[in-house]
Amino acid sequence: MIVSMSGKGNCYDNSPIESFWGTLKQELVHHQKYSSRQEAREDITEYIEVFYNRQRKQAQLGYLSPAAYEKQLQQRQLAA
Repeated sequence: MIVSMSGKGNCYDNSPIESFWGTLKQELVHHQKYSSRQEAREDITEYIEVFYNRQRKQAQLGYLSPAAYEKQLQQRQLAA
């Protein structure tokens, strides 16, 4: 990951990732007990790649999953 910081006192560019971390913890991490870092890494990767990106509907994206929203956006750009 690459650290991203805006100007001093501007927290708005950080809010989407903070929201994601909160969702990840609330929906997955706080309900699991991991016996190793590897087990946690695999479970979190599966959550992100399979559930969050492909299935979890997002209100900010018109109740589409991120993958569906991106596909729709690409289709609109091709049609334009």
